[in-house]
Amino acid sequence: MTDSPTALFESNLRSLHLLARGKVRDIYRVDADRLLLVASDRISAFDVVLPDPIPGKGIVLTAISNFWFERLEEVIPSHLTPTDPVAVLADPRDHEIVRGRAVVVDALQPLPFEAVVRGYLIGSGWKDYCATGRISGVELPGGMELAERLREPIFTPSTKAATGDHDENISMTDVRNLVGAELAEQARETALVLYARAAEHARERGIIIADTKFEFGIDRSGVLRLIDEIFTPDSSRFWLADRYAPGASPSSFDKQYVRDFLETLDWDKRAPGPRLPAVVIDGTRRKYYEALRRLTGRV
Repeated sequence: MTDSPTALFESNLRSLHLLARGKVRDIYRVDADRLLLVASDRISAFDVVLPDPIPGKGIVLTAISNFWFERLEEVIPSHLTPTDPVAVLADPRDHEIVRGRAVVVDALQPLPFEAVVRGYLIGSGWKDYCATGRISGVELPGGMELAERLREPIFTPSTKAATGDHDENISMTDVRNLVGAELAEQARETALVLYARAAEHARERGIIIADTKFEFGIDRSGVLRLIDEIFTPDSSRFWLADRYAPGASPSSFDKQYVRDFLETLDWDKRAPGPRLPAVVIDGTRRKYYEALRRLTGRV
């Protein structure tokens, strides 16, 4: 799996109707109840899709997500179906495009927020803390350092911005207003349990999950389910446990490597994004595959 595959910037399947392209995934209609999600090798930073893909990234994201969906199924069911993606594609030319990077899922009603859990003070959470002493309305102790571990993980939901726009942290009150108190509390409790389970597994394998984001959906029976991806280098910050120290941005196995490069450029963080040099593309690819190996044991 570590051989470098041909990069897929976007899919154009002949067998199914394309519904939408997200920052990473292309979404196709299978039938009234199911969708095909194809994880491309696109990479975004600061909510802008960059022009250069990371070869094999979509394969890594799919493998890691499927690993977690299965491992955490007792906490909450996912959107996955047992259908082989190749089985829903009538045109044989589409088969190789989706192999290893696609899943057939139930079409659910997405909740209108991202469920973010933070175990450490970093990223937009650090910026909010420095400005207000809070994150998403959650008050934190004074005098904390960058990347410091929180006393306990906190739920800090955010908006789901369109491509090119920036997500914004919101409060639990905002979430209750969006979906109702009962569903908001169920999402919060589920997200915290998922984070605790995954963080323990990752720590045993030398990775700290500093923070992560989930997306939830509701099926026709009103059951809460996980959708999109879970605990991947795109949706989480993965730090090397043996190199972690508060006070600086730790060494990571995620797209922070790309963000750090972009911060050295004279770029206003608006589309179009800048090109990535070959060394950054290769370095990012290696980090993603190393996260896959450590978390799942796959090579």
